[in-house]
Amino acid sequence: MTVCFFKIYQSPPMILTDQQILAEIEKGAIVIEPYDRSCLGTNSYDVHLGKYLATYRDEVLDSRKHNEIDTFEIPEEEGFVLQPGRLYLGVTQEYTETHATVPFLEGKSSVGRLGIDIHATAGKGDVGFCNYWTLEISVSMPVRVYRHMPIGQLIYFTVQGDVATLYNRKENAKYNERTDKPVESMMWKNNW
Repeated sequence: MTVCFFKIYQSPPMILTDQQILAEIEKGAIVIEPYDRSCLGTNSYDVHLGKYLATYRDEVLDSRKHNEIDTFEIPEEEGFVLQPGRLYLGVTQEYTETHATVPFLEGKSSVGRLGIDIHATAGKGDVGFCNYWTLEISVSMPVRVYRHMPIGQLIYFTVQGDVATLYNRKENAKYNERTDKPVESMMWKNNW
């Protein structure tokens, strides 16, 4: 006797197209402020570097303590030169809300070709994330950046099933306070 086993797969999450992103914006399920239709790509939305950068005060960071940062504005005209071997926290110019999809922030290819990485590991947002995006910026060689320059793109994925607790309603969410300035690591708030 032959026994056959079949594995049932659910369809994988799908990336929203430009028309689907627009429909979600019209429903209020995606919020982007300021919004500019020319920033909407085929299946993503371009975001820009905000006016603030930050660096950690200490040379050695400790994941069990609060590592404080110094925040400064990028000069409007001359920009700011990022240096290799240094971590910069930046922020998007855009405030976003995502209530029914999972947002991913990726760097633009033109930014990557300048040797700029915009996030170390934190490219995925959560359903219910409502804030500006903090960027973990590093560079492979010195490069001058400017406020308002295109820095990344948001990609939205569908989710399957209901969400029990949206990120903005989680009691232990560490990045819910609305701010247009970079936010340092809150690892020290974890119970471990």
